[in-house]
Amino acid sequence: MAVLGEFAPFLIAMLVLAACSAFFSCSEAALFSLQNDDRRKLAASGGPGRLATELLTKPDRLLTAILFWNLIINIMYFALASVIGIQLERQSRVAEAAGVAFAALITLIVCSEMLPKTFGVQQAVPLSKLLGVPLAAAVRVLDPVMPLFGGINRTLVRLAFPTFERESYLEINDLERAITLSTEDEQLASQERSALENIVLLSSLTAEELMRPRRLYQSYAPPVHLEQLGGKLTPSGYLMVTEPDSEEIAAAVPLKHLPNVPKRHLEDFARDVIYVPWCADIASILEQLQEKHREVAAVVNENGETIGIVTLEDILETIFLDDTSRSARLMATSSIHPLGPKVWQVTGITSLRRLGRYFDITPPASKSMTVAGVLQESLQGIPEAGDEVQWGPFAFRVLTAEGNTPLTAELRRLDGRGAPS
Repeated sequence: MAVLGEFAPFLIAMLVLAACSAFFSCSEAALFSLQNDDRRKLAASGGPGRLATELLTKPDRLLTAILFWNLIINIMYFALASVIGIQLERQSRVAEAAGVAFAALITLIVCSEMLPKTFGVQQAVPLSKLLGVPLAAAVRVLDPVMPLFGGINRTLVRLAFPTFERESYLEINDLERAITLSTEDEQLASQERSALENIVLLSSLTAEELMRPRRLYQSYAPPVHLEQLGGKLTPSGYLMVTEPDSEEIAAAVPLKHLPNVPKRHLEDFARDVIYVPWCADIASILEQLQEKHREVAAVVNENGETIGIVTLEDILETIFLDDTSRSARLMATSSIHPLGPKVWQVTGITSLRRLGRYFDITPPASKSMTVAGVLQESLQGIPEAGDEVQWGPFAFRVLTAEGNTPLTAELRRLDGRGAPS
């Protein structure tokens, strides 16, 4: 008790510094434990929440500021504790000096590190809103000297690792080798390798190849009521809502994600879509969907007309399903399946890329992306049942093509002389 009264100003100052250290420790744990969904909610909440998410856009700057202020505060804290200890030792009160040093250390560890960080992780979202404004002020105070800290960091890295060089980009073969070495399960390694190949394929796969064509998804002008669906879930799981005065898609209702589907005014639950050109690659579409937190992309042609949609689920199936195809997704049938010896049936929406992979060949150059496009290009018109077309190493005979019936064709492989192989 004598120590408390004798060194009250010093102890009060130490408590204030311990509280400041706890603030920065809690801020670090809370902000850096936020998940993507948490960040989206904070950004949408406005004010302090948006300010907290803005700090996380430059994590190096934020972490540098937190560590700097924590270091300065802790130095001042232990400096005051040392002053108290030195004065007690001069008075030959060694035991009290040791007790003060031990208490100061335990207080800082427990009250300024362990408890604040634990509380920060458990209550990350509400605390981020409260801590955003003062933390942003503390970070901005250091902005003038941030370039200096960055230069020191780069200099130390060069001195400590003078031979350090940036690694080249990983190739698909490097990833396959890593998978093979990391697992003894050959089937699992094969699945992971297939997923990696499909991921790489996204950069060359176009929206036109993957999209659900206009006639294969349902769209309605507002107001939209449940009775219009006939009690059935749409094939894509989304209900397309058009502009009031046109057939262009404006938004999508995620029917399968709604806990309760209302009977009237489904458009009130619609989410905006993004618009992409027909030639956009799927990798960039996926990136846009993630950045804008959307689930559906409307594919438009050169005239700005909607010709199809690409959903997030379509892209994920392309990555993780080894034998996925648009025919399987949209028509519940295989895109290519044998009818007999050296005879196959193909759907019109089968992509030429899939055709080439199935038969392990490189298809002839074409402006079209699908079998239906090749048939129209070769016939110079709309295919009809019975039409026959020879295209590269294939001979097609149209089986069905009437009205809303999906186009299907019989396919035969030809040898080098143009005869069936």
